[in-house]
Amino acid sequence: MFQSRCRVTGLFFFSFFLSHHLSPAVQTFLCRFAKIVIKIMNLIEELRWRGMLQDMMPGTEEQLQKEMTTAYIGFDPTAESLHIGSLVPILLLVHLQKAGHKPLALVGGATGMVGDPSFKAEERKMLDLDTLQKNVAGIKAQLERFLDFDPAKPNAAEMVNNFDWFQHISFLDFIRDTGKHITVNYMMAKDSVKKRIEGDNGMSFTEFTYQLIQGYDFYHLYTAKNCKLQMGGSDQWGNIVTGTELIRRKASGEAFAFTCPLIKKADGTKFGKTEQGTVWLDPKRTSPYMFYQFWLNTTDVDAESYIKIFTFMEQPEVDELIAKHREAPHLRLLQQRLAKEVTVFIHGEESYEFAVKASSLLFSNDTAELLLSLTEEQLLDVMAGVPQFEVAKTDLEAGKDVVSLLAETGIFPSKGEARKTVQGGGVSMNKNKIEGIDTVINTAALLRDKYILFQKGKKNYYLVKAI
Repeated sequence: MFQSRCRVTGLFFFSFFLSHHLSPAVQTFLCRFAKIVIKIMNLIEELRWRGMLQDMMPGTEEQLQKEMTTAYIGFDPTAESLHIGSLVPILLLVHLQKAGHKPLALVGGATGMVGDPSFKAEERKMLDLDTLQKNVAGIKAQLERFLDFDPAKPNAAEMVNNFDWFQHISFLDFIRDTGKHITVNYMMAKDSVKKRIEGDNGMSFTEFTYQLIQGYDFYHLYTAKNCKLQMGGSDQWGNIVTGTELIRRKASGEAFAFTCPLIKKADGTKFGKTEQGTVWLDPKRTSPYMFYQFWLNTTDVDAESYIKIFTFMEQPEVDELIAKHREAPHLRLLQQRLAKEVTVFIHGEESYEFAVKASSLLFSNDTAELLLSLTEEQLLDVMAGVPQFEVAKTDLEAGKDVVSLLAETGIFPSKGEARKTVQGGGVSMNKNKIEGIDTVINTAALLRDKYILFQKGKKNYYLVKAI
């Protein structure tokens, strides 16, 4: 109700000055200002309908409505690339900036040396300084693609690295000037700490100090950059409120926080994992084609949730799309739109268009030309998960009849079955139907001088590699 009144007030203000005789320059300025005011008022409401809000400290919503607020999220540099589990915090920062607030993306060059123990069963492997610096550089490069860092804008995004301030603090200085403000009882009361201490593996002193170190990050950003808000996943709530408590006790200040739910699949399996492993944002680790396929293969239940969380589509359009999908789920309209929106956001329009075309290789008979145009890397990306067999290249140089090749590679269990299927028109090579059992396969059939793609029926594909 309060948000609705604020939005009406903003719109009234917007229409009021337009009805008066003001200069075009003043009207332009006031238009931009009013739009920012209206957007700021709607941030929490926007996150609520998207399902991106879980815990929130009292006063947070009022703070965001009152003024442009600087807020931060931390990213753990355990690898040189972020993965799709990091997409939600990235999107939180984007939504924050779109609403007129100032985002800080913190890369944990210092906290990465400790490892966040929150709800982990055992201690993480500690990384050396060189590896951490390499990881931090990779993550910074990725984040800079999603946020607006234009210094001319009042809410320009900034990158910060907590190693920059922790490297100058000695252990004795830290426990004397910071540790004295937070009691052991306070730290022990956190669920993430209690579960580890009560578990079989216990918790090292190094891990135990993590929440105090993260809390100091918030304190430092509060004093150095007027950062009044921290956001993160729900598993970070304990660490985040330690920061607000440290700000209250050490700086006599007031800070705020909210968290988003941890993303899960409806079937209970872990989000962001496939049979091939983690889905990364780096195209060298997870190709844009495989990235696209991950979202395209989302279940109906998950797609209805993900379309709100992982895209910037407006609520009316999302509601309409969900309704159309429910009427004809076999068309998979929801999954197609989800895969498009996220792939374009992460990898760009060109990579998305290739992913769509490449996907048609496995579902259409009219793509032989596209198959021939693929690089070896692209071909292997598309054929990931397809059964692969080998044939001696010398056999192809001499020429080999198709029935023998299909049987000897193992695509068919016998020559008899291979012969029968070919005669029935059920086998294609490189997306072209094999016309008869007398067809001879030679090196001219090789894609990139190395591969042959066979298709049996409509859905069974096999990649043969010449060695």
